Amino acid sequence: MRAHEAGALHGDLGTRGPAWLRTPENVNQLVPELWPRTVRRAEAGDLIIGDVSVRDLAAEYGTPAYLLDEDDLRARCRDFKSAFDGADVYYAGKSFLCKAVVKVVDEEGLFLDICTGGELAVALAAGFPPERMGFHGNNKSAAELRRAVDAGIGRIIVDSFQEIDRLSDIAEKSGKRPSVLVRVTVGVEAHTHEFIATAHEDQKFGFSLAGGDAFAAATKIIDEDRLDLRGLHSHIGSQIFDTSGFEVAARRVLELQAQIRDARGVELPELDLGGGFGIAYTTQDDPSPAADLAKRINKIVEGECDLASLAKPKLSIEPGRAIVGPAVLTLYEVGTVKDVDGIRTYVSVDGGMSDNIRTALYDASYSATIASRASDAEPLLARVVGKHCESGDIVVKDEFLPADVQPGDLLAVPGTGAYCRSMASNYNHVPRPPVVAVRAGASRVIVRRETEEDLLALDVG
Repeated sequence: MRAHEAGALHGDLGTRGPAWLRTPENVNQLVPELWPRTVRRAEAGDLIIGDVSVRDLAAEYGTPAYLLDEDDLRARCRDFKSAFDGADVYYAGKSFLCKAVVKVVDEEGLFLDICTGGELAVALAAGFPPERMGFHGNNKSAAELRRAVDAGIGRIIVDSFQEIDRLSDIAEKSGKRPSVLVRVTVGVEAHTHEFIATAHEDQKFGFSLAGGDAFAAATKIIDEDRLDLRGLHSHIGSQIFDTSGFEVAARRVLELQAQIRDARGVELPELDLGGGFGIAYTTQDDPSPAADLAKRINKIVEGECDLASLAKPKLSIEPGRAIVGPAVLTLYEVGTVKDVDGIRTYVSVDGGMSDNIRTALYDASYSATIASRASDAEPLLARVVGKHCESGDIVVKDEFLPADVQPGDLLAVPGTGAYCRSMASNYNHVPRPPVVAVRAGASRVIVRRETEEDLLALDVG
């Protein structure tokens, strides 16, 4: 399918608006909102990130590779910290976690949200202060909870009655009184994929508000007095652009807070509204700047507190994708280009669903561009696919690339910082790519490339 046949299909289109189509004049353009902040195209046509050419990075580190713009990552940390002044900003480590990123989060003054013993281990190994950590998860083991309590973790978000009992027993035996928040399922249907909408009733997270479990959990903690109940927590989903869901969630959680106050005489001092703030994967996405999000969310909380006659609690949020997602691009090399009977052109790269499962798992959309050169060829609507033995191994469903795309070209996909390396696998025994941080003309590996020796080391025969 050629450009003039493509209609309103989206991708890295070079400007906002679904009716815009690539032409030979703009096929090399980049949409700034989609790319890490230091990315630009050099006169020779190759992409530059952190003042380093991707051609040089590919020559040194190979492909595929995740390229992290460290200045962009730090800037987004500062954006959220500054915008939500007076609130605690917890970086959601599940989006992407390694020791180097933990150190950046610490240096920029953010808090850290983890959700497994493995993530806790990474954070502690990086020297992150445990008192600035929060521990999530719907099925924390006794061993994970003991380790968190022993480490002095700042707060634990309890998710079930069994966990309350488990943690209370650990607290009593340790002589400590851990701080906790109760995760509340508020019944809000976030406008996102079913598997990443986390506040409707039919899902595994939290205590039901409608069914009374959230109130029962909070009053149980207060009455037993072995845990320090600091507040309530809500998280309505991921990749959300509309703050109306946060308004409904805040109203319902604060109504519960007022109910707890009236029943037990305790006004909880903290409120966590989670994260889930969306980013731009294609030109059809229009995320809000951190300052706009902060203004709207603070207004929502203040208004709901006034209605419930509550003092405004200490607010916390948990952005992950919104901080690390746009700061990373994935660099591939094209291996084959195949036109299938004029139906579709498939551009195969040397990675795929093992380094980015989101397209297959969530039907996620991404953008792409040829990163190693410029081209004056006509734009061609193509599908970027991986090397795996799976028909669903799609990286970018539809994208305009130059019609002279060929083996050996480097291809870059932006917006891959969140959940790509974190959810990466060894499907087909493909080693996972490295993460390379780039800044001010220098680059360094922060997560090395896996090798076949790594794969065989776990195979004990």
